[in-house]
Amino acid sequence: MTPTRRDFLTAAAGAAMTPDLNHAHQHGHEHQAVPSDPTLRVKALESLLIEKGLVDRAALDALVDAYEHKIGPRNGARVVARAWVDPAYKQRLLTSADAAIAELGYGGMQGEHMVVVENTPKVHNMIVCTLCSCYPWPVLGLPPVWYKSAPYRSRSVIDPRGVLREFGLELPTDVEVRVWDSTAELRYLVLPERPAGTRQLNEEQLAALVTRDSMVGVAKIMPPQVGVSP
Repeated sequence: MTPTRRDFLTAAAGAAMTPDLNHAHQHGHEHQAVPSDPTLRVKALESLLIEKGLVDRAALDALVDAYEHKIGPRNGARVVARAWVDPAYKQRLLTSADAAIAELGYGGMQGEHMVVVENTPKVHNMIVCTLCSCYPWPVLGLPPVWYKSAPYRSRSVIDPRGVLREFGLELPTDVEVRVWDSTAELRYLVLPERPAGTRQLNEEQLAALVTRDSMVGVAKIMPPQVGVSP
């Protein structure tokens, strides 16, 4: 069973943990460790707010769950799928991302100023925030633990190919890797390449293929398996 946010905080409060990008990725991102101090501070602050009656525990969990699983990556997937099927929309997305994303009803806090960068057969884009964890919440939800980890933030700009390799993505040497550093003023979204063998799929089916990691740039989208619904 997938651990919940509260399970993670509880476990973290009981033991000091340090991040290891390679080890964490091999365990599916969901079991990755983070530095103990920030985790303990979050838990302490949350407990204090609940104790004083300023925050409802269930409401807080529901809000986090919404951003992680409902509001998040599925929104970005719909943006990507629309760009794949509508060349005019794709052009608007690449030239004026905020307005194009707003056409689908997405936008707001943590996504006010967006730039969309397109992957091509010769260019692969990768997103990082070297200072903290700036991330486009309206289209990707809450940032995963590995995105916030010190190893990812530091190594992505020093050895991006090495980091991608640890995520299982080996790029040909003739493919240029471009690393984009998000800030509080500007956030990025990767427009992945549309996989081969998807001409027969409609927009909804295409959106189902799009992953969060592909929109951060640490993965590619795999073609659907023959005979298997996406």
